[in-house]
Amino acid sequence: MAEGKEYISCPDELGCIHISEDVLAVTAAAAALEVEGVGSLAANLGSDIVEMLAGRKNLSKGVRVTVAENSVTVDISILVKYGSSIQEVAKGVQDAVFNAIENASGFTVAGVNVHVAGITFHHTPKSHQV
Repeated sequence: MAEGKEYISCPDELGCIHISEDVLAVTAAAAALEVEGVGSLAANLGSDIVEMLAGRKNLSKGVRVTVAENSVTVDISILVKYGSSIQEVAKGVQDAVFNAIENASGFTVAGVNVHVAGITFHHTPKSHQV
């Protein structure tokens, strides 16, 4: 296994399956970004500095995966698009991330904690009507 990476192991009748926490984090990020009303993921300043110093790509900024025995907890920080219902968007992110992690990995998801870090204002120019 590569050093410095955390893996989740799942024993199987043929051996063991090892899934990197990074894979679960990227899966969670992709699922969250598909939810209507999510503007982007919000970077966590502390983890971004560590990743920059370590030279790692930040494919899942704003996502932290914690593993305890056979379950996974995901903390995800998002920016919500202005005009969207914050509660509806956050609930949509919880559902999407929960389903994506369980379907992709087969692990039980103990929780998906959504942190709304801010609002994004996207200006879409109106087309000129003739």
